[in-house]
Amino acid sequence: MIRYARPEDIDILVQNDTHVDKAEMLNLINLDRVYIMEDDGRFIGWLRYNLFWDHIPFMNMICLNDSERGKGYASRLIRAVCAAEAARHNSVQLFCDPSLEPFYSKLGFAVIGKAAELTI
Repeated sequence: MIRYARPEDIDILVQNDTHVDKAEMLNLINLDRVYIMEDDGRFIGWLRYNLFWDHIPFMNMICLNDSERGKGYASRLIRAVCAAEAARHNSVQLFCDPSLEPFYSKLGFAVIGKAAELTI
């Protein structure tokens, strides 16, 4: 299941995502910019984004628990978020490390400079 994060998810998120503080994470949760992935109630991972140029969703963090990697969860999470955001936006961007270009290309992203964009 993929859903928007809720305020009660704050502790697990800030425990695992040290790039933003608790207040900012709560702000992102309230703006519906954090998605949670669960499987049978088990926390799998999360994706959070902000708006680039104030209108383009830019995925800042995609993270899965180490034990859940290699099972296709990242692809499912990214596809679900892109589908959900398609109602409000016509593209999604993310920073694309060169080693991950094949992964993102497989999902439909096109590399544009140092970022990858998926038109949705």
